[in-house]
Amino acid sequence: MALGPLAAFVAFAAIGAYVQTLTGFAFGLIMMDSIALVGLLPLPDAAAMVGMLTLVNATQMLIHGGWREVARRELRLILVSSLPSLFVGYAVLEWMADTRADLLKIGLGLVIMLSSLQLAIRPSGLAKPSPGASFVGFGVISGLMSGLFATGGPPLVYHLFRQPMPHERIRETLVTAFGAAQAVRIVLVVAGGNLPALSPVALILAIPIVILSTYAARRWPPALSQRTVRRSVFVLLFLSGLSLALPAAMHIAA
Repeated sequence: MALGPLAAFVAFAAIGAYVQTLTGFAFGLIMMDSIALVGLLPLPDAAAMVGMLTLVNATQMLIHGGWREVARRELRLILVSSLPSLFVGYAVLEWMADTRADLLKIGLGLVIMLSSLQLAIRPSGLAKPSPGASFVGFGVISGLMSGLFATGGPPLVYHLFRQPMPHERIRETLVTAFGAAQAVRIVLVVAGGNLPALSPVALILAIPIVILSTYAARRWPPALSQRTVRRSVFVLLFLSGLSLALPAAMHIAA
């Protein structure tokens, strides 16, 4: 990778890690969309590297005290339901035709965008916690999306940010769930012999940058109100749905 693209990749990693540390998600959204926009890497290579860097960010957040804020009951329900369905989603990906996959991406993207608009209109969330069965249901959907598209965040983001929980608890729970999903998916990719060639120099340079950005976001967070953070999350969620649906629609149109 040439010097210019390498610097851009590292910069995208820094921004993604900073935003994810503040909100609990969006690292993959920022990285994958930016890489696709400027054509830095083949997307399979980018997805593998983003998965590894997500694990770096999640591990650093948790070992520096984030584990204390995790909503353990909700996390257990999410992991018990999402990790098995991740295997199902990945298996479906192996035989699903490209056109069918594109149609599914469009449908999911539209649902995510509509959900984000609902959250933006009602940023205060629910008055009381949702029942455990709802976390299982959203966990199943998240796992399927993680297996199919390596994009399992939107269902959990939508559900958790509606809960009457402190932002810190939502953030750390999301980070833990996404880190576990990425670890399992990387194992599946390696076991299936589908791990693409990586750019080792870019990965080696990005890891310390992700660590520094994660530290900076935790040590010097911006002075934002809870309402502002939630609205920012909803914008990112809308962009996540758009980034899922738009490329698929363009692929079908072509």
